[in-house]
This record gives sequence, C-alpha cells and structure tokens, in this order.
Amino acid sequence: MTQIDYYFALNSPWSYMGSDRLAKIAAAHGATVNAAPVNLGAIFERTGGLPLPKRSPERRAYRMMELKRWSAFLGIPLVLEPKHFPHDESEGVRLVLAARLSGGDAHKLATELGRSLWEEDKDPSDAVVQNEAAARTGLDAEFLRNVLSSDDAKAQWTKQTEDAIAKDVFAAPTYVVDGEIFWGQDRLDFVERKLGG
Repeated sequence: MTQIDYYFALNSPWSYMGSDRLAKIAAAHGATVNAAPVNLGAIFERTGGLPLPKRSPERRAYRMMELKRWSAFLGIPLVLEPKHFPHDESEGVRLVLAARLSGGDAHKLATELGRSLWEEDKDPSDAVVQNEAAARTGLDAEFLRNVLSSDDAKAQWTKQTEDAIAKDVFAAPTYVVDGEIFWGQDRLDFVERKLGG
C-alpha cells in the first residue's frame, strides 16, 4: 500500500482546501495518508520562506486573490480573513499527533480543525472548539489530551519538522509519494497521477 506523507500546517488555508480532496484521492487509490503537521515558521526560517506579515503588499494581495479563486473553484466557503489567524497551533497539533498514535483518523481531525478556522471563523486553539472538531471526527478530545503530553507533542512536532526539511519540504501543504515532492493543493492532480502509476 502506497503511503502519502502529508506535511501541513493547521494555520494554512491551502492545507485546509486540499485536505478533503487528498483523503478522497488516497481512498480511491488504496493509499494511506501519514498526516504530519509541521512548524511552518521553522521551515521558512531554514528554507528562505517569509511569513505572511513580512511579504510584500503585492504578494499578500495576490494571495488573497488566489484564495478567492480557489474557494470559488472548489466550492469551499472560506472566511478570507478569520479573526483567529494565525492561532497557536500547538494544542491542535497535539490532538492530531495523539489521534495518529491511538489509531484515530488524524487526517480527518486536521481537516476539521481547519474547518473551525477557515469556514466557521472559530479559534482552533480553544479547547471547546477542539472538542467540537474532534466530535465531528468521531474522536474524544479529552481522551486524546491524555494520550500525549504537551511536551511530548512539541518534541514530535519538532522532529517531524526536521524530517520534512530533510526531505526538502519548504512550504505547506506538501505531499511526498515514493520520494517525489508535490507542493501545494493545486498539485493534487499530479499526486493522483503518481498514484495511478
């Protein structure tokens, strides 16, 4: 069974917009998704990327235009400037990692945390919002909090980020299939072609 290493950030609208499609593509081709949240700020520091506030006005304006285009094209309603963006991802990452460790659907949980931010305009760092997102996935957030401590989750998050950088990942979302890198939700057609072999 082919594995797709899925490197994403919970703050990334592009990760969110591609997440459901990735799950469908993987299911259609009998592939598994290794949902691996990464610290995008740390990746940018190492690979030359710039966080949004440090980008030029032209780049920020184009990003907004592309968000509108892709939201309309995919039929995914998107709050373009959510109140809680960017939010502290650490507890959300902890839940995703705990879901993966305990055999839950970590990928679906990441999608639902993204939905909280990008469609519902809620704060995914809030425990109540996390509980709601987990419940939509059929998971119990309180159980997940007991699976993995905050410190252990941060250590795993750091390791995954280092692993991603070692694989030449420089942004999110990035999908790696058999060592081949696909960056951006707009490359999912190529991921599907790769899986179709």
